[in-house]
Amino acid sequence: MKKLYFVFILLVFTASAQVSFVNQASALGVNMSAGDLEYGSGISFCDYNNDGWDDITIATQGGSQTEFYLNDQDGTFTRQNITLVNNNVQGRQLVWVDYDNDGDKDLFIVSNTDGNHLYNNNGSLIFTDVTAAAGLPTNNIESWGASFGDVNNDGYLDLFISNRDDNLVQPNLLFLNNQDGTFTDISLSSGIHTTSHLSFCSAFFDYNNDGWQDIYIANDKIFNENFLYHNNGDNTFTNVAPSAGVNIAIDAMTTTVGDYNNDGWFDIYVTNTPTQGNALFRNNGDNTFTNVTVSSGTAFNSFAWGAVFLDADNDMDLDMYVSSSMDGSVPQLASAVFYTNNNDGTFSTPNAGFVGDNGISHANAVGDVDNDGYPEIIVSNANNENVFLWKNQTIQNNNWLKVKLEGVISNKDGIGSKIEISINGEKQYRYTLCGEGYISQNSNSEFFGLGTNTIVDYVKVTWLSGAVDYFENVNANQQLNILEGSNPLHVDDFNNLSLFVKNPVGTELHISSSETITEIMLYDMLGNRILHEKLNTHSYQKNVSSLSQGIYLLKINSLNTQHIKRIFKK
Repeated sequence: MKKLYFVFILLVFTASAQVSFVNQASALGVNMSAGDLEYGSGISFCDYNNDGWDDITIATQGGSQTEFYLNDQDGTFTRQNITLVNNNVQGRQLVWVDYDNDGDKDLFIVSNTDGNHLYNNNGSLIFTDVTAAAGLPTNNIESWGASFGDVNNDGYLDLFISNRDDNLVQPNLLFLNNQDGTFTDISLSSGIHTTSHLSFCSAFFDYNNDGWQDIYIANDKIFNENFLYHNNGDNTFTNVAPSAGVNIAIDAMTTTVGDYNNDGWFDIYVTNTPTQGNALFRNNGDNTFTNVTVSSGTAFNSFAWGAVFLDADNDMDLDMYVSSSMDGSVPQLASAVFYTNNNDGTFSTPNAGFVGDNGISHANAVGDVDNDGYPEIIVSNANNENVFLWKNQTIQNNNWLKVKLEGVISNKDGIGSKIEISINGEKQYRYTLCGEGYISQNSNSEFFGLGTNTIVDYVKVTWLSGAVDYFENVNANQQLNILEGSNPLHVDDFNNLSLFVKNPVGTELHISSSETITEIMLYDMLGNRILHEKLNTHSYQKNVSSLSQGIYLLKINSLNTQHIKRIFKK
């Protein structure tokens, strides 16, 4: 009996100790405070010098310089002096983004007191303030957050700025990238709201999987509903939050996006004060969401701010970490919570370490300090308290895969791509974002837990260009760097055996069908018809070498069906 009792205790201890995080900020060289900025300072866990190791950037209070910590390629960091003109602003969000597609990370700094700043990287971390030259506002517009996405799928990242003006005057702004280093304000013509709604942050993501990036907005105060802007595909948006069921009116802080139930439809987590609690919206895959906060156990019921999805133990489902501006002195108001995914639609709160996690915290982000495939969490604190760097010390019994994208026709950072992996029929999905959650930015690499599996059956990347890359029998425990078009999949052959379209398209457009093709029409992304032919055939071939590189819409009519396909002309 004694031996059996010992085994039982050992099993319980092992289960409860599966996830473990320890604050190692000082030991790893990130020993600093962001100051005492009310509502927090921004944090980025992005690899800003493209050496394959996640770096850390920290916004600070007014009068202080943005702090840069370069990964020494061994999991430790060294403070780096990077000169930025006009860099003593009160920093909210920091977003590293390759807005000009030249292969290096530029930097956008959001401030709600001193105006925003766009810094162009010359390729060697020498920066020029190009805010005015780029056509962006140089005056203070009470900005709080920024996110980048590709509104029109032209391969260049556009900019959404969330403004929180206490005077209820300044609306949010949407800027279209002109592909020449400048932006055009399309806020009015795009149909986004033209009045103030105290917006904290936004996220570009494709909620309905139609290939166009939509935008979800977190608006503060109970008299402001959140917005879900549906992308109409013509540089305009329609707010569908009421019909989608995500028009919640709370003190909304974050827009955190992830697929917590692995169904291929991306869900939304919104943080809030304790009166109503946080909200987890499950995407139903039919243009609607269901609020599953109570049934999932993720209400939190404290003063929550930043939240992030991550597979902390690489067991093939997404867990979640939530920060709070409470310090733990009031027992019923948590200072932070780690939620583990039970893989049945519910979450629980095990003892996962986090000893001393009682800072007045706002922003958090996920990265991998030592490239061991087990993600870390960095947290920015107020009250002049040093940042927390929660090192993942979980026993590494599970395998992993990291995926990093580089666009060719799509934007260089691969933002807006959907990554799907499958292992023995079990699928997982990730969506690439740029500026996500409350004043934060996560690693440019996407993390997948593989459990004990050593082989991924396939990795499928669907880019914003419409191109699809497909890799089979991928080994575990590696970072897979994928260049757009490096291993293209014939999308229609994969999805529909009755119709085959060779995609991407080279000099020849090839189509074959088991049904009789009666008509073919080809359109560019502005809606101009550039090809129209009446047919009576099962196969079709056309020289299209005169077409420019880019994305086109192909309409194919058969006797019984109409197919609309997006093709990628190389």
